[in-house]
Amino acid sequence: MKRLLVTGGAGFIGSNFVHYWLEKYPNDHVVVLDALTYAGNASNLTALDDVQNFEFVHGDINDTSRVEALLREQELDTIVHFAAESHVDRSIEGPDAFITANILGTHSLLKAARQVWLSEGKCPLDHRFHHVSTDEVFGSLETGDPGFSEQTAYAPNSPYSASKASSDFLVRAYHHTYGLNVTTSNCSNNYGPYHFPEKLIPLVMINILHGKNLPIYGNGMNIRDWLYVEDHAYGIDLVINSGKVGETYNIGGCNEWTNIDIVNLICKLMDEKFASNDLLKKRFPTSPASAGKDSASLIEYVKDRAGHDFRYAIDTSYIEAELGYQPKVTFEQGIVKTLDWYLENEDWWQAVMDGSYQAWIETNYKAA
Repeated sequence: MKRLLVTGGAGFIGSNFVHYWLEKYPNDHVVVLDALTYAGNASNLTALDDVQNFEFVHGDINDTSRVEALLREQELDTIVHFAAESHVDRSIEGPDAFITANILGTHSLLKAARQVWLSEGKCPLDHRFHHVSTDEVFGSLETGDPGFSEQTAYAPNSPYSASKASSDFLVRAYHHTYGLNVTTSNCSNNYGPYHFPEKLIPLVMINILHGKNLPIYGNGMNIRDWLYVEDHAYGIDLVINSGKVGETYNIGGCNEWTNIDIVNLICKLMDEKFASNDLLKKRFPTSPASAGKDSASLIEYVKDRAGHDFRYAIDTSYIEAELGYQPKVTFEQGIVKTLDWYLENEDWWQAVMDGSYQAWIETNYKAA
């Protein structure tokens, strides 16, 4: 039985991981530590309110003494570190928050783990610090280039990816210098339930429902590898339970799409939903689909993002060979499941998109 501290567990990927873990390992003890900044949402975890071996703690990963206290008092043996500022456009506009959360925050956790687990000897030898990172640390690929492997040199191109690269190196250093048991995973773009509405897929879905423009950077030909969030949780599960200490594993969806193709697919699926469901037309009367018009009519090309990486793609051969990882959810399945979730959970995303956030997104729209 494991006793986990999940940082950022009220965020998109973190909350999906917590739901996945407690469903698969109901006897494990899980403590979520989250500062509930704009992208953290305690309602993502309300379904766990009555689970006895789950606890939510509102706090900051930069509060090292509090992290130490949690590790001691709860006798935690595993840290799964999701907490991070992750939106590239926000990092361009205000990089300081990314330095504080992603670099200093990761170092705070490492210091706490070293103090309690190593210096005080409060944890068995099989403790684990798992760090969740991104494929963006590797930079950009051109068409035809092989996907990023675990041996690809780092070449971050935004304040966000630079801050994540720095945190990766800190985790590596604490293993090689102090002997902390660590693993790292670098993932491709996630999508699925609870995805914060500033990111491409949920933003397109919600804007279609409200009849708002679908802004596409540049010519829309930037390419991303899309990973269903539950498959990401599954990959982390394999790394924590079977991965080699000190190793890095790339977790991808093996599923590359251009931004414009993603948007066109969502438009098509949304049109089909409206055509077969009169209730949707009543719920969302301002959507073009309610009048039988193509949702794609909302597409608008806008000025490209500064330093916009062209293509990300992940080579998953190492984690496949070592741990038997394969994505379980096809993109065709996953995108439909995601669309259905957003249509069924309007209260969730309406609450998330409060006035202050809506003002920001309308002024600074930026897709993933």
